[in-house]
Amino acid sequence: MTALPPPVSASDVVAARDLLDGVVRTTPMAGARALSALTGTAVHLKCENLQRTGSFKIRGAYTRIARLSERERAGGVVAASAGNHAQGVALAAQLLGVRATVFMPERAALPKVDATRGYGAEVVLGGDTVDDAVVAAGEASERTGAVLVHPFDHPDVVAGQGTVGLEILEQVPDVGTVLVSAGGGGLLGGVAAVLRERRPGVRIVGVQAAGAAAWPGSLAAGHPVRAGGMRTIADGIAVGRPGDVTFPQVSALIDEMVTVDEDMIARALVHCLERAKLVVEPAGAAAVAALMENADRFGATEGPVVAVLSGGNVDPLVLLQVIRHGLVASSRYLALHVRVQDRPGALAELLTQVGTLGANVTDVAHSRIVGALPVGDVDVELSLETRGPDHRDAIVAGLRAAGHTVGG
Repeated sequence: MTALPPPVSASDVVAARDLLDGVVRTTPMAGARALSALTGTAVHLKCENLQRTGSFKIRGAYTRIARLSERERAGGVVAASAGNHAQGVALAAQLLGVRATVFMPERAALPKVDATRGYGAEVVLGGDTVDDAVVAAGEASERTGAVLVHPFDHPDVVAGQGTVGLEILEQVPDVGTVLVSAGGGGLLGGVAAVLRERRPGVRIVGVQAAGAAAWPGSLAAGHPVRAGGMRTIADGIAVGRPGDVTFPQVSALIDEMVTVDEDMIARALVHCLERAKLVVEPAGAAAVAALMENADRFGATEGPVVAVLSGGNVDPLVLLQVIRHGLVASSRYLALHVRVQDRPGALAELLTQVGTLGANVTDVAHSRIVGALPVGDVDVELSLETRGPDHRDAIVAGLRAAGHTVGG
């Protein structure tokens, strides 16, 4: 896709692995029976959500900080992040005896802030976005001389993240396709460096959230291009522009970049919870979302498929919202507005009909002032648990057959 040579090679990744020996975990490779049945080929999940600090980020952060000179270490490090990179830098700095200051948005999730502090870093909250935190971290670096540890755009970081690729080849030697979520491209670029050199025929696929996709336009233009918007539940891969290091790395080595929408990400997260028994953050579920959406295409390639679960640091409140969204997207949860007559017993009759149709009512709201209701009618908002698309359609059809006006 580009004539620029990749800045990081497989030998760089091997050197990083030697540095990381005894520091990071060799994360498990979990079989995925349901996804294997969906695609018609063996599917495995690389569980970086079970890595120290809950994501792959410790690999790159430790590699970067460990290679600083004694003088640079003495000045400390700074970083900016809303979560995973913050924790990776904090733990890496603690292990190496380096002072770390991490800038995080004012509204960063409390569990992530607490975890970062728990690893020994000083946390400075300010601004509304990660971009604000990046500016503050850069200013602090210039003011104090502390080294700015970039979340993805440095060869040492890319090499450290690439050790995931070495483990993939050891755990699934005959792998045919690897799907990796992509934000700035550090993980994808590092993994691709290993796979392209050691197993040239492997299909390497990057995955972005459609609402925060800077890579497709950048690859088409042949240089980094800033995305037009950043709106996604997958905040871990919401990066506005590919890096100057990661762009030539990724563009030279991968086969394709795909995007997935919010519904599919939510469905993939629910799938990981229900079928794989794994807690994964939205960004970490993106590779599974791409596989679910393109099962025939990716399942048709030669050799097993590996989807990298890049992280599992999800705020419990966000998890609740995403689970509900995922259930709605997969037609397991249904919200309806049903118009009934305003008379004694009408609501009870409606609920009886819903029960007869096999749905479980989780919430009911009854109103006489919704929209332009005719005199003598009321609006009943129902929240229902269903068994899937066919059951959802049967419920709606059954209520309409009973004479009710039904809307979403």
